[in-house]
Amino acid sequence: MREQIKEGLRVFISDGNEGVGSVLQVAPNGRPELVIYIENAGNFVVPMAAIEAVHFKKVILNCDRLSSRLRAAIRHAHDAEDPQYVSHASETSP
Repeated sequence: MREQIKEGLRVFISDGNEGVGSVLQVAPNGRPELVIYIENAGNFVVPMAAIEAVHFKKVILNCDRLSSRLRAAIRHAHDAEDPQYVSHASETSP
């Protein structure tokens, strides 16, 4: 599975949910782990054993195998977003 994971892939807690971050490093110094950036929280180390799946350019994490600190960060990943913001890319033309 490690060979499928690449820097820059989005990180999710399940299919169908919003992404919570992205992969910064894969197996740093040969260790079986990832360094991921969680939105609104910073960088975290995730053991390869905590990866549920990798597909469609997504890394899906198994929350049961994550530290409580990382789970808390994931719960608040989107807190800083403005719920009133609509990007121009998501607007449809008349």
